[in-house]
Amino acid sequence: MTTINHLLVKNRSWATQQQSRDPNFFPQLAQAQKPHILWIGCSDSRVPAETIVRAQPGELFVHRNIANVVEEQDDNLMSVVQYAVEHLEVGAIVICGHYGCGGIQAALSSRNTPSKDSLTRRLNSLRTKLVPHLPAETDTHDDDLNKAAHANVQLQLNTLSKTQLIQRVWRHNAGLTLVGCIYDMHTGFLNVLEQRNAAGRVT
Repeated sequence: MTTINHLLVKNRSWATQQQSRDPNFFPQLAQAQKPHILWIGCSDSRVPAETIVRAQPGELFVHRNIANVVEEQDDNLMSVVQYAVEHLEVGAIVICGHYGCGGIQAALSSRNTPSKDSLTRRLNSLRTKLVPHLPAETDTHDDDLNKAAHANVQLQLNTLSKTQLIQRVWRHNAGLTLVGCIYDMHTGFLNVLEQRNAAGRVT
């Protein structure tokens, strides 16, 4: 069986089970989405947002990229953030990193090679911004990578909090909360590192 056929079989099974449990599930879901959280996570296939928090369709608005990076000049990301806060009126934005992040490992292993492609440019940018927040002797061993994952979440949270969009939203909606989380693939547990709102750092 080809990969796509395998996915289609699983889709039919899931949809049939949902319809059996609740005939109104899909008609209600199709009417509108009202998620309360925007989730900015890593593209790593082992960290699916909906799965690790047992969210149902419609509960999370999701954007994922390599190493859960936030850059104000990234129109893809910022358009998602703008739609989430202005149209969906989410109450929180979660930036979720994870231990064992291949994107962080690749960035720390790179040596600022010429930007020949999108991936190299992204890794160079991440390395340049992340390294000043790490101990000088940081390498790619597990403990150092875990510390780098923490630092990266806090770096991206800080970047997001300073964007013109979030600053503008906070002037009108002080209740919007930014949350930095780290996911441990060895335990399955999600932990909060920091929270921020219009008044500043919460935890």
